[in-house]
Amino acid sequence: MHRRTLLASAALALTLGQAAAAQDVTAGFIYVGPVGDGGWTYEHDQGRLAVEEHFGDQVKTIYQESVPEGADAERAITQMALSGADIIFTTSFGYMDPTIAVAEKFPDVKFEHATGYKRADNVSIYSARFYEGRAIQGHIAGSMTETNKIGYIASFPIPEVIRGINSAYLHAKKVNPDVEFSIVWAYTWFDPSKEADAARALIENGADVILQHTDSTAPQAAAQEAGDVITFGQASDMYDYAPLPRVSSIIDDWAPYYIERVQAVIDGTWESTDTWDGIGPGMVGIGEITDAVPEDVKAEALAMKEAIASGEYHPFTGPINKADGSVWLEEGEVADDGTLLGMDFYVEGIDAEIPN
Repeated sequence: MHRRTLLASAALALTLGQAAAAQDVTAGFIYVGPVGDGGWTYEHDQGRLAVEEHFGDQVKTIYQESVPEGADAERAITQMALSGADIIFTTSFGYMDPTIAVAEKFPDVKFEHATGYKRADNVSIYSARFYEGRAIQGHIAGSMTETNKIGYIASFPIPEVIRGINSAYLHAKKVNPDVEFSIVWAYTWFDPSKEADAARALIENGADVILQHTDSTAPQAAAQEAGDVITFGQASDMYDYAPLPRVSSIIDDWAPYYIERVQAVIDGTWESTDTWDGIGPGMVGIGEITDAVPEDVKAEALAMKEAIASGEYHPFTGPINKADGSVWLEEGEVADDGTLLGMDFYVEGIDAEIPN
Protein backbone atom coordinates (compact mmCIF):
# COMPACT_ATOMS: atom_id res chain seq x y z
CA MET A 1 0.00 0.00 0.00
CA HIS A 2 1.26 3.49 -0.81
CA ARG A 3 2.59 5.49 2.16
CA ARG A 4 0.06 8.29 1.57
CA THR A 5 -2.74 5.72 1.59
CA LEU A 6 -1.41 4.27 4.84
CA LEU A 7 -1.36 7.71 6.43
CA ALA A 8 -4.89 8.42 5.22
CA SER A 9 -6.09 5.09 6.60
CA ALA A 10 -4.43 5.78 9.94
CA ALA A 11 -6.00 9.24 10.11
CA LEU A 12 -9.41 7.80 9.28
CA ALA A 13 -9.00 5.13 11.95
CA LEU A 14 -8.03 7.79 14.50
CA THR A 15 -11.04 9.93 13.57
CA LEU A 16 -13.39 6.96 13.83
CA GLY A 17 -11.82 6.03 17.15
CA GLN A 18 -12.39 9.53 18.49
CA ALA A 19 -16.01 9.46 17.30
CA ALA A 20 -16.56 6.10 18.93
CA ALA A 21 -15.08 7.39 22.19
CA ALA A 22 -17.34 10.45 22.05
CA GLN A 23 -20.37 8.26 21.50
CA ASP A 24 -19.52 6.45 24.74
CA VAL A 25 -20.09 9.55 26.88
CA THR A 26 -22.78 8.97 29.48
CA ALA A 27 -24.29 11.83 31.49
CA GLY A 28 -26.10 10.93 34.69
CA PHE A 29 -28.60 12.95 36.72
CA ILE A 30 -29.67 12.47 40.34
CA TYR A 31 -33.02 14.07 41.20
CA VAL A 32 -34.53 14.89 44.59
CA GLY A 33 -38.10 14.72 43.28
CA PRO A 34 -40.02 13.00 40.52
CA VAL A 35 -39.53 14.22 36.96
CA GLY A 36 -43.22 15.07 36.89
CA ASP A 37 -43.13 17.39 39.92
CA GLY A 38 -43.96 20.38 37.72
CA GLY A 39 -41.16 22.42 39.27
CA TRP A 40 -37.51 21.95 40.21
CA THR A 41 -36.88 18.39 39.06
CA TYR A 42 -39.06 18.85 36.00
CA GLU A 43 -36.83 21.68 34.80
CA HIS A 44 -33.62 19.75 35.48
CA ASP A 45 -35.04 16.89 33.45
CA GLN A 46 -35.90 19.29 30.65
CA GLY A 47 -32.21 20.12 30.67
CA ARG A 48 -31.34 16.43 30.40
CA LEU A 49 -33.70 16.02 27.46
CA ALA A 50 -32.09 19.05 25.82
CA VAL A 51 -28.73 17.27 26.12
CA GLU A 52 -30.19 14.25 24.31
CA GLU A 53 -31.67 16.42 21.59
CA HIS A 54 -28.48 18.42 21.14
CA PHE A 55 -26.02 15.52 20.98
CA GLY A 56 -28.20 12.75 19.58
CA ASP A 57 -26.50 9.34 19.64
CA GLN A 58 -23.24 10.96 20.71
CA VAL A 59 -24.34 11.08 24.36
CA LYS A 60 -26.38 8.71 26.47
CA THR A 61 -28.23 10.10 29.49
CA ILE A 62 -29.44 8.24 32.57
CA TYR A 63 -31.24 9.45 35.66
CA GLN A 64 -32.64 8.42 39.01
CA GLU A 65 -35.54 10.34 40.47
CA SER A 66 -36.86 10.84 44.03
CA VAL A 67 -33.50 10.15 45.69
CA PRO A 68 -33.58 11.21 49.38
CA GLU A 69 -30.79 13.47 50.56
CA GLY A 70 -28.22 11.72 52.77
CA ALA A 71 -27.00 8.11 52.77
CA ASP A 72 -29.44 7.08 50.04
CA ALA A 73 -27.95 9.76 47.80
CA GLU A 74 -24.42 8.44 48.27
CA ARG A 75 -25.55 4.95 47.31
CA ALA A 76 -27.39 6.24 44.23
CA ILE A 77 -24.46 8.37 43.07
CA THR A 78 -22.05 5.49 43.63
CA GLN A 79 -24.22 3.15 41.60
CA MET A 80 -24.41 5.67 38.79
CA ALA A 81 -20.63 6.02 38.75
CA LEU A 82 -20.23 2.23 38.73
CA SER A 83 -22.66 2.01 35.82
CA GLY A 84 -20.22 3.94 33.63
CA ALA A 85 -21.35 7.56 33.83
CA ASP A 86 -18.65 10.00 32.71
CA ILE A 87 -20.31 13.05 34.25
CA ILE A 88 -22.93 13.11 37.00
CA PHE A 89 -25.15 16.08 37.87
CA THR A 90 -26.44 15.94 41.46
CA THR A 91 -29.27 18.40 41.60
CA SER A 92 -30.09 19.23 45.22
CA PHE A 93 -28.32 21.01 48.08
CA GLY A 94 -28.42 17.96 50.37
CA TYR A 95 -26.40 15.95 47.85
CA MET A 96 -23.31 18.05 48.54
CA ASP A 97 -21.44 15.82 51.00
CA PRO A 98 -22.48 12.58 49.28
CA THR A 99 -21.20 14.00 45.97
CA ILE A 100 -17.84 14.91 47.49
CA ALA A 101 -17.56 11.48 49.11
CA VAL A 102 -18.29 9.58 45.91
CA ALA A 103 -16.04 11.85 43.84
CA GLU A 104 -13.07 10.88 46.01
CA LYS A 105 -13.64 7.24 45.09
CA PHE A 106 -14.06 7.93 41.36
CA PRO A 107 -11.39 10.47 40.37
CA ASP A 108 -11.94 9.84 36.65
CA VAL A 109 -15.64 10.73 36.79
CA LYS A 110 -16.71 14.36 36.57
CA PHE A 111 -19.30 15.59 39.06
CA GLU A 112 -21.49 18.71 38.99
CA HIS A 113 -23.36 19.66 42.17
CA ALA A 114 -26.24 22.14 42.12
CA THR A 115 -26.61 24.85 44.79
CA GLY A 116 -23.77 23.71 47.04
CA TYR A 117 -20.40 25.23 47.94
CA LYS A 118 -17.90 22.34 48.16
CA ARG A 119 -15.62 21.72 45.20
CA ALA A 120 -12.87 19.24 44.32
CA ASP A 121 -10.65 18.61 41.32
CA ASN A 122 -13.44 16.54 39.76
CA VAL A 123 -16.39 18.39 41.33
CA SER A 124 -17.90 21.61 39.98
CA ILE A 125 -20.68 23.60 41.58
CA TYR A 126 -23.42 25.56 39.85
CA SER A 127 -26.53 27.46 40.81
CA ALA A 128 -28.80 30.25 39.66
CA ARG A 129 -29.43 33.66 41.22
CA PHE A 130 -33.03 32.89 42.07
CA TYR A 131 -33.12 35.94 44.33
CA GLU A 132 -33.21 38.11 41.21
CA GLY A 133 -36.54 36.59 40.25
CA ARG A 134 -37.77 36.87 43.85
CA ALA A 135 -37.22 40.63 43.70
CA ILE A 136 -39.61 40.86 40.74
CA GLN A 137 -42.13 38.60 42.46
CA GLY A 138 -41.91 40.72 45.60
CA HIS A 139 -42.61 43.89 43.63
CA ILE A 140 -45.72 42.38 42.07
CA ALA A 141 -46.84 40.81 45.35
CA GLY A 142 -46.48 44.02 47.35
CA SER A 143 -48.31 45.97 44.68
CA MET A 144 -51.24 43.57 44.41
CA THR A 145 -51.94 42.41 47.96
CA GLU A 146 -55.14 43.82 49.43
CA THR A 147 -54.77 42.30 52.89
CA ASN A 148 -51.11 43.35 53.16
CA LYS A 149 -50.34 39.76 54.16
CA ILE A 150 -48.02 37.66 52.02
CA GLY A 151 -47.40 34.01 52.75
CA TYR A 152 -44.15 32.25 51.96
CA ILE A 153 -43.79 28.46 51.85
CA ALA A 154 -40.13 27.71 52.52
CA SER A 155 -38.38 24.37 52.15
CA PHE A 156 -35.24 24.28 54.31
CA PRO A 157 -33.44 27.11 56.18
CA ILE A 158 -30.41 27.24 53.89
CA PRO A 159 -28.88 30.42 52.41
CA GLU A 160 -30.57 29.95 49.01
CA VAL A 161 -34.03 30.00 50.59
CA ILE A 162 -33.25 32.78 53.08
CA ARG A 163 -31.93 34.95 50.21
CA GLY A 164 -35.19 34.44 48.37
CA ILE A 165 -37.32 35.41 51.35
CA ASN A 166 -35.25 38.54 51.98
CA SER A 167 -35.27 39.61 48.34
CA ALA A 168 -39.03 39.16 47.98
CA TYR A 169 -39.70 40.98 51.24
CA LEU A 170 -37.45 43.96 50.48
CA HIS A 171 -39.13 44.58 47.14
CA ALA A 172 -42.65 44.05 48.44
CA LYS A 173 -41.89 46.49 51.26
CA LYS A 174 -40.58 49.14 48.86
CA VAL A 175 -43.93 49.44 47.13
CA ASN A 176 -46.07 48.68 50.19
CA PRO A 177 -44.69 49.72 53.60
CA ASP A 178 -47.59 47.96 55.35
CA VAL A 179 -46.81 44.52 53.98
CA GLU A 180 -46.23 41.60 56.36
CA PHE A 181 -44.61 38.25 55.61
CA SER A 182 -45.69 34.97 57.20
CA ILE A 183 -43.27 32.10 56.63
CA VAL A 184 -44.10 28.41 56.92
CA TRP A 185 -41.19 25.96 56.85
CA ALA A 186 -42.25 22.75 55.14
CA TYR A 187 -38.92 20.93 55.63
CA THR A 188 -39.32 19.28 52.27
CA TRP A 189 -38.56 20.10 48.66
CA PHE A 190 -41.45 18.08 47.32
CA ASP A 191 -44.48 16.95 49.27
CA PRO A 192 -47.75 18.08 47.65
CA SER A 193 -49.80 17.31 50.76
CA LYS A 194 -47.56 19.36 53.07
CA GLU A 195 -47.30 22.17 50.54
CA ALA A 196 -51.07 22.35 50.10
CA ASP A 197 -51.60 22.37 53.88
CA ALA A 198 -49.07 25.19 54.25
CA ALA A 199 -50.81 27.24 51.56
CA ARG A 200 -54.22 26.71 53.14
CA ALA A 201 -52.92 27.72 56.58
CA LEU A 202 -51.42 30.92 55.19
CA ILE A 203 -54.61 31.75 53.30
CA GLU A 204 -56.74 31.13 56.40
CA ASN A 205 -54.44 33.55 58.22
CA GLY A 206 -55.31 36.27 55.72
CA ALA A 207 -52.59 35.95 53.10
CA ASP A 208 -53.85 36.81 49.62
CA VAL A 209 -50.46 36.24 47.98
CA ILE A 210 -48.55 32.97 48.24
CA LEU A 211 -44.88 32.60 47.34
CA GLN A 212 -43.18 29.22 47.44
CA HIS A 213 -39.73 27.72 47.50
CA THR A 214 -41.01 24.16 47.17
CA ASP A 215 -41.37 22.16 44.02
CA SER A 216 -44.94 21.01 43.47
CA THR A 217 -47.95 22.80 42.03
CA ALA A 218 -50.02 21.97 45.13
CA PRO A 219 -49.90 25.57 46.47
CA GLN A 220 -51.21 26.76 43.11
CA ALA A 221 -54.14 24.36 43.34
CA ALA A 222 -54.88 25.40 46.94
CA ALA A 223 -54.89 29.07 45.96
CA GLN A 224 -57.10 28.39 42.96
CA GLU A 225 -59.55 26.58 45.22
CA ALA A 226 -59.58 29.46 47.73
CA GLY A 227 -60.08 32.19 45.11
CA ASP A 228 -58.89 35.81 45.36
CA VAL A 229 -55.31 34.65 45.98
CA ILE A 230 -52.36 35.13 43.65
CA THR A 231 -49.34 32.85 43.29
CA PHE A 232 -46.11 32.57 41.33
CA GLY A 233 -44.68 29.55 39.55
CA GLN A 234 -41.55 28.16 41.18
CA ALA A 235 -38.67 26.71 39.14
CA SER A 236 -40.94 26.08 36.17
CA ASP A 237 -43.69 28.16 34.61
CA MET A 238 -46.68 26.34 36.16
CA TYR A 239 -48.69 28.05 33.43
CA ASP A 240 -51.62 25.64 33.82
CA TYR A 241 -52.71 27.94 36.66
CA ALA A 242 -52.53 31.19 34.64
CA PRO A 243 -53.85 33.84 34.39
CA LEU A 244 -54.97 33.37 38.00
CA PRO A 245 -53.84 32.47 40.58
CA ARG A 246 -50.40 32.17 38.91
CA VAL A 247 -49.56 35.65 37.63
CA SER A 248 -45.89 35.04 36.78
CA SER A 249 -43.07 32.64 37.58
CA ILE A 250 -39.39 31.99 38.03
CA ILE A 251 -38.15 29.53 35.41
CA ASP A 252 -34.87 27.67 35.83
CA ASP A 253 -33.21 27.05 32.44
CA TRP A 254 -30.45 24.51 32.96
CA ALA A 255 -30.20 23.31 29.35
CA PRO A 256 -27.39 25.60 28.09
CA TYR A 257 -25.24 24.81 31.12
CA TYR A 258 -25.77 21.06 30.82
CA ILE A 259 -24.95 21.09 27.12
CA GLU A 260 -21.83 23.18 27.71
CA ARG A 261 -20.53 20.90 30.48
CA VAL A 262 -21.18 17.68 28.58
CA GLN A 263 -19.43 19.19 25.55
CA ALA A 264 -16.42 19.89 27.78
CA VAL A 265 -16.27 16.21 28.73
CA ILE A 266 -16.42 15.22 25.07
CA ASP A 267 -13.68 17.72 24.21
CA GLY A 268 -11.51 16.74 27.16
CA THR A 269 -11.54 20.34 28.42
CA TRP A 270 -13.71 19.88 31.54
CA GLU A 271 -12.36 21.62 34.62
CA SER A 272 -13.78 22.22 38.08
CA THR A 273 -15.64 25.53 38.01
CA ASP A 274 -18.01 27.64 40.12
CA THR A 275 -21.00 29.02 38.20
CA TRP A 276 -23.68 31.36 39.60
CA ASP A 277 -25.74 32.91 36.82
CA GLY A 278 -28.98 34.84 36.81
CA ILE A 279 -31.41 36.71 34.59
CA GLY A 280 -28.70 38.28 32.41
CA PRO A 281 -27.14 35.02 31.14
CA GLY A 282 -30.59 33.39 30.98
CA MET A 283 -30.26 30.78 33.73
CA VAL A 284 -33.17 32.51 35.51
CA GLY A 285 -36.20 33.31 33.39
CA ILE A 286 -39.31 35.29 34.28
CA GLY A 287 -42.50 33.64 33.08
CA GLU A 288 -45.16 35.67 31.34
CA ILE A 289 -46.73 38.28 33.59
CA THR A 290 -50.45 37.83 32.99
CA ASP A 291 -53.11 40.45 32.43
CA ALA A 292 -54.28 39.88 35.99
CA VAL A 293 -51.41 42.19 36.95
CA PRO A 294 -52.16 45.92 36.47
CA GLU A 295 -50.37 47.40 33.47
CA ASP A 296 -48.28 49.84 35.51
CA VAL A 297 -47.14 47.12 37.89
CA LYS A 298 -46.29 44.85 34.95
CA ALA A 299 -44.28 47.64 33.31
CA GLU A 300 -42.37 48.28 36.54
CA ALA A 301 -41.63 44.57 36.96
CA LEU A 302 -40.34 44.25 33.41
CA ALA A 303 -38.20 47.36 33.85
CA MET A 304 -36.69 45.80 36.97
CA LYS A 305 -36.01 42.60 35.03
CA GLU A 306 -34.11 44.56 32.38
CA ALA A 307 -32.17 46.56 34.97
CA ILE A 308 -31.12 43.36 36.77
CA ALA A 309 -30.20 41.65 33.49
CA SER A 310 -27.99 44.56 32.42
CA GLY A 311 -26.31 44.86 35.82
CA GLU A 312 -27.74 48.33 36.35
CA TYR A 313 -29.61 47.18 39.46
CA HIS A 314 -28.75 44.65 42.16
CA PRO A 315 -31.65 43.42 44.35
CA PHE A 316 -29.51 43.75 47.48
CA THR A 317 -28.53 47.41 47.32
CA GLY A 318 -28.39 49.49 50.52
CA PRO A 319 -29.50 50.94 52.72
CA ILE A 320 -30.50 47.59 54.26
CA ASN A 321 -30.42 46.64 57.92
CA LYS A 322 -30.47 43.19 59.43
CA ALA A 323 -33.49 42.06 61.45
CA ASP A 324 -31.72 42.99 64.70
CA GLY A 325 -31.47 46.59 63.50
CA SER A 326 -27.76 46.56 62.78
CA VAL A 327 -26.56 48.08 59.52
CA TRP A 328 -25.82 45.54 56.81
CA LEU A 329 -25.50 47.72 53.70
CA GLU A 330 -25.01 51.48 53.61
CA GLU A 331 -26.76 53.71 51.08
CA GLY A 332 -25.83 52.54 47.59
CA GLU A 333 -23.67 49.66 48.83
CA VAL A 334 -24.17 46.34 47.03
CA ALA A 335 -24.01 42.97 48.77
CA ASP A 336 -20.99 40.85 48.00
CA ASP A 337 -21.44 37.30 46.75
CA GLY A 338 -19.71 35.79 49.78
CA THR A 339 -22.29 37.23 52.17
CA LEU A 340 -25.16 36.25 49.89
CA LEU A 341 -23.90 32.69 49.51
CA GLY A 342 -23.72 32.28 53.28
CA MET A 343 -26.80 34.34 54.17
CA ASP A 344 -28.12 33.26 57.56
CA PHE A 345 -30.11 36.30 58.66
CA TYR A 346 -33.37 38.06 57.87
CA VAL A 347 -33.49 41.70 56.86
CA GLU A 348 -35.14 44.29 59.04
CA GLY A 349 -38.92 44.02 59.09
CA ILE A 350 -39.26 40.24 58.94
CA ASP A 351 -40.63 39.35 62.36
CA ALA A 352 -39.60 35.71 62.59
CA GLU A 353 -36.79 33.44 63.69
CA ILE A 354 -34.74 31.33 61.30
CA PRO A 355 -35.01 27.74 62.54
CA ASN A 356 -31.88 25.65 63.08
